[in-house]
Amino acid sequence: MAVPSPSSKAQIRADALEERRDFARALTPALRADLEAKLAGIVAPHLIGARVIAFYHPLKHEIGPYGIRDFLGDGQRAAFPWFAGRDARMVFREAPAAEPGPWGVLQPAAEAEALAPDLVLVPLVLADRRGTRIGHGKGHYDRALAHLREGGHGVRTIGIGWETQISEIPIPADPWDVPLDALATPAEWIECR
Repeated sequence: MAVPSPSSKAQIRADALEERRDFARALTPALRADLEAKLAGIVAPHLIGARVIAFYHPLKHEIGPYGIRDFLGDGQRAAFPWFAGRDARMVFREAPAAEPGPWGVLQPAAEAEALAPDLVLVPLVLADRRGTRIGHGKGHYDRALAHLREGGHGVRTIGIGWETQISEIPIPADPWDVPLDALATPAEWIECR
């Protein structure tokens, strides 16, 4: 389990990114696939009742959420983050994520229907058991989630990561940080707050 040192959030992020990279690089393809399948099994029961589930296209060392899509039921729709440009607010559009976005990460086509998810799978760099999350530092998820909630849309958030990305000590939260409702790793489900 990751334990942040008492330093700045930028240093905590840097240390956690290094730990995530080292962990992911040590995985064989077979072990990585097995862990991602275990994650999908843990998350699957929590998809019940959601109409639109927002996924993400994983960066190199992030755990992939794609196995979770296999558990979508009739009437459930998958969405992915979409950006018009680097400075644009993140919105969610219907899957598939097949075109490179402003940073080269795959996203849906601009013509894909914009959707308001009621369940968002959130990638993380590090999170504590209260649901405080450190991402890559751009604030895209915090702004998008705040926008959904301010608009009266009830949205549940599940932070997705490797076991090493869960901190046993609290992470300092900024006023704009949107806490996660739950966390999932291949080893456990954590209800936050």
